[in-house]
Amino acid sequence: MIVTQEGLEFYRWQKWSHRLKHAPNILAFSRVLMAPLMFLFLVNRDLFECHPSWCDYFAALVFTLASITDFFDGYIARNFDAKSKLGEILDPLADKMLVLAGFLGLMMIDRANPWAIYIILVREFFITGLRIQMASEGKKVAASMAGKVKTVAQMGAIGFLTMNWYGGEVLLWVAVILTVYSGFDYIKVYLSNEN
Repeated sequence: MIVTQEGLEFYRWQKWSHRLKHAPNILAFSRVLMAPLMFLFLVNRDLFECHPSWCDYFAALVFTLASITDFFDGYIARNFDAKSKLGEILDPLADKMLVLAGFLGLMMIDRANPWAIYIILVREFFITGLRIQMASEGKKVAASMAGKVKTVAQMGAIGFLTMNWYGGEVLLWVAVILTVYSGFDYIKVYLSNEN
Protein backbone atom coordinates (compact mmCIF):
# COMPACT_ATOMS: atom_id res chain seq x y z
CA MET A 1 0.00 0.00 0.00
CA ILE A 2 1.43 3.35 -1.07
CA VAL A 3 0.81 6.32 1.20
CA THR A 4 0.95 9.64 -0.59
CA GLN A 5 1.89 12.95 0.99
CA GLU A 6 -1.68 14.20 0.39
CA GLY A 7 -3.10 11.09 2.08
CA LEU A 8 -0.83 11.56 5.08
CA GLU A 9 -1.82 15.23 5.41
CA PHE A 10 -5.51 14.32 5.16
CA TYR A 11 -5.05 11.69 7.91
CA ARG A 12 -3.32 14.25 10.14
CA TRP A 13 -6.10 16.78 9.45
CA GLN A 14 -8.77 14.23 10.39
CA LYS A 15 -6.89 13.34 13.57
CA TRP A 16 -6.68 17.01 14.63
CA SER A 17 -10.27 17.62 13.61
CA HIS A 18 -11.41 14.72 15.82
CA ARG A 19 -9.39 16.06 18.78
CA LEU A 20 -10.94 19.51 18.37
CA LYS A 21 -14.53 18.16 18.54
CA HIS A 22 -14.64 18.56 22.33
CA ALA A 23 -12.53 21.74 22.56
CA PRO A 24 -15.47 24.22 22.36
CA ASN A 25 -17.27 22.53 25.27
CA ILE A 26 -14.08 22.40 27.33
CA LEU A 27 -13.46 26.10 26.68
CA ALA A 28 -17.08 27.00 27.53
CA PHE A 29 -16.88 24.96 30.75
CA SER A 30 -13.64 26.73 31.69
CA ARG A 31 -15.59 30.00 31.34
CA VAL A 32 -18.24 28.66 33.72
CA LEU A 33 -15.44 28.11 36.27
CA MET A 34 -13.78 31.48 35.65
CA ALA A 35 -16.98 33.50 36.23
CA PRO A 36 -17.16 32.87 40.02
CA LEU A 37 -13.39 33.39 40.27
CA MET A 38 -13.76 36.85 38.75
CA PHE A 39 -16.67 37.56 41.10
CA LEU A 40 -14.49 36.48 44.03
CA PHE A 41 -11.72 38.91 43.10
CA LEU A 42 -14.23 41.76 42.76
CA VAL A 43 -16.32 41.16 45.86
CA ASN A 44 -14.21 39.30 48.44
CA ARG A 45 -11.16 41.56 48.38
CA ASP A 46 -10.43 41.00 52.08
CA LEU A 47 -9.90 37.30 51.31
CA PHE A 48 -6.71 38.15 49.43
CA GLU A 49 -3.84 39.86 51.14
CA CYS A 50 -3.15 42.31 48.34
CA HIS A 51 -3.84 45.90 47.41
CA PRO A 52 -7.37 46.47 45.95
CA SER A 53 -5.85 47.51 42.62
CA TRP A 54 -4.19 44.07 42.39
CA CYS A 55 -7.61 42.48 42.90
CA ASP A 56 -8.77 44.61 39.95
CA TYR A 57 -5.84 43.32 37.87
CA PHE A 58 -6.55 39.69 38.76
CA ALA A 59 -10.28 40.11 38.05
CA ALA A 60 -9.44 41.75 34.71
CA LEU A 61 -6.97 38.96 33.88
CA VAL A 62 -9.58 36.26 34.59
CA PHE A 63 -12.13 38.21 32.55
CA THR A 64 -9.71 38.60 29.63
CA LEU A 65 -8.87 34.89 29.63
CA ALA A 66 -12.58 34.03 29.75
CA SER A 67 -13.29 36.40 26.85
CA ILE A 68 -10.51 34.77 24.81
CA THR A 69 -12.03 31.32 25.42
CA ASP A 70 -15.37 32.73 24.23
CA PHE A 71 -13.80 33.77 20.94
CA PHE A 72 -11.96 30.48 20.40
CA ASP A 73 -14.81 28.14 21.31
CA GLY A 74 -16.98 29.84 18.67
CA TYR A 75 -14.18 29.84 16.12
CA ILE A 76 -13.40 26.14 16.60
CA ALA A 77 -17.07 25.13 16.62
CA ARG A 78 -17.73 26.94 13.33
CA ASN A 79 -14.53 26.10 11.44
CA PHE A 80 -13.93 22.53 12.56
CA ASP A 81 -17.54 21.30 12.54
CA ALA A 82 -17.42 20.88 16.32
CA LYS A 83 -20.92 22.08 17.17
CA SER A 84 -22.91 20.02 19.67
CA LYS A 85 -26.19 20.09 21.59
CA LEU A 86 -24.25 20.50 24.85
CA GLY A 87 -22.32 23.41 23.33
CA GLU A 88 -25.54 25.15 22.28
CA ILE A 89 -26.57 25.16 25.96
CA LEU A 90 -23.16 25.58 27.61
CA ASP A 91 -21.83 28.48 25.50
CA PRO A 92 -24.65 31.00 26.17
CA LEU A 93 -24.85 29.84 29.81
CA ALA A 94 -21.11 30.50 30.27
CA ASP A 95 -21.49 33.92 28.63
CA LYS A 96 -24.39 34.85 30.91
CA MET A 97 -22.50 33.67 34.00
CA LEU A 98 -19.48 35.78 33.05
CA VAL A 99 -21.58 38.89 32.39
CA LEU A 100 -23.55 38.31 35.60
CA ALA A 101 -20.34 37.90 37.64
CA GLY A 102 -18.84 41.04 36.16
CA PHE A 103 -21.83 43.35 36.43
CA LEU A 104 -23.02 42.19 39.86
CA GLY A 105 -19.49 42.32 41.26
CA LEU A 106 -18.97 45.83 39.88
CA MET A 107 -22.32 46.96 41.27
CA MET A 108 -21.42 45.58 44.71
CA ILE A 109 -18.18 47.61 44.80
CA ASP A 110 -20.05 50.74 43.61
CA ARG A 111 -18.51 50.97 40.15
CA ALA A 112 -21.65 50.24 38.15
CA ASN A 113 -25.02 51.98 38.25
CA PRO A 114 -27.64 49.59 39.75
CA TRP A 115 -30.32 50.73 37.26
CA ALA A 116 -28.05 49.96 34.32
CA ILE A 117 -27.34 46.50 35.73
CA TYR A 118 -31.03 45.90 36.43
CA ILE A 119 -32.00 46.76 32.83
CA ILE A 120 -29.26 44.55 31.38
CA LEU A 121 -30.13 41.57 33.59
CA VAL A 122 -33.89 41.86 32.97
CA ARG A 123 -33.24 41.84 29.22
CA GLU A 124 -30.86 38.86 29.50
CA PHE A 125 -33.36 36.78 31.50
CA PHE A 126 -36.26 37.74 29.24
CA ILE A 127 -34.41 36.88 26.01
CA THR A 128 -33.07 33.64 27.50
CA GLY A 129 -36.67 32.67 28.30
CA LEU A 130 -37.75 33.66 24.79
CA ARG A 131 -34.97 31.56 23.24
CA ILE A 132 -35.98 28.56 25.37
CA GLN A 133 -39.58 29.02 24.20
CA MET A 134 -38.45 29.17 20.56
CA ALA A 135 -36.27 26.07 21.03
CA SER A 136 -39.25 24.19 22.50
CA GLU A 137 -41.18 25.12 19.33
CA GLY A 138 -38.34 23.76 17.19
CA LYS A 139 -37.22 27.19 16.04
CA LYS A 140 -33.55 28.14 15.97
CA VAL A 141 -32.42 31.66 16.66
CA ALA A 142 -28.85 32.46 15.71
CA ALA A 143 -27.17 35.40 17.39
CA SER A 144 -27.92 38.54 15.39
CA MET A 145 -25.35 41.20 14.54
CA ALA A 146 -27.04 43.47 17.12
CA GLY A 147 -26.61 40.70 19.71
CA LYS A 148 -22.92 40.35 18.88
CA VAL A 149 -22.34 44.13 19.07
CA LYS A 150 -24.22 44.15 22.40
CA THR A 151 -21.92 41.44 23.75
CA VAL A 152 -18.80 43.37 22.70
CA ALA A 153 -20.18 46.54 24.35
CA GLN A 154 -20.96 44.66 27.57
CA MET A 155 -17.51 43.07 27.63
CA GLY A 156 -15.88 46.45 27.00
CA ALA A 157 -17.90 48.06 29.80
CA ILE A 158 -16.98 45.28 32.23
CA GLY A 159 -13.31 45.56 31.30
CA PHE A 160 -13.19 49.36 31.70
CA LEU A 161 -15.16 49.32 34.97
CA THR A 162 -13.06 46.49 36.39
CA MET A 163 -9.88 48.46 35.73
CA ASN A 164 -11.62 51.64 36.96
CA TRP A 165 -10.69 53.45 33.74
CA TYR A 166 -12.16 56.72 32.58
CA GLY A 167 -15.19 56.26 30.32
CA GLY A 168 -16.38 53.02 31.95
CA GLU A 169 -19.71 54.53 33.01
CA VAL A 170 -20.33 55.89 29.49
CA LEU A 171 -19.54 52.46 28.01
CA LEU A 172 -21.95 50.90 30.50
CA TRP A 173 -24.84 53.08 29.29
CA VAL A 174 -23.90 52.43 25.65
CA ALA A 175 -24.08 48.72 26.53
CA VAL A 176 -27.52 49.27 28.12
CA ILE A 177 -28.85 50.94 24.95
CA LEU A 178 -27.44 48.19 22.70
CA THR A 179 -28.73 45.51 25.07
CA VAL A 180 -32.28 46.86 24.94
CA TYR A 181 -32.09 47.36 21.17
CA SER A 182 -30.88 43.81 20.52
CA GLY A 183 -33.63 42.53 22.83
CA PHE A 184 -36.26 44.18 20.61
CA ASP A 185 -34.47 42.62 17.65
CA TYR A 186 -35.04 39.13 19.11
CA ILE A 187 -38.68 39.91 19.86
CA LYS A 188 -39.16 41.07 16.26
CA VAL A 189 -37.66 37.78 14.95
CA TYR A 190 -39.93 35.79 17.30
CA LEU A 191 -43.06 37.66 16.22
CA SER A 192 -42.20 37.34 12.52
CA ASN A 193 -41.86 33.56 13.00
CA GLU A 194 -45.29 33.47 14.64
CA ASN A 195 -47.00 34.75 11.48
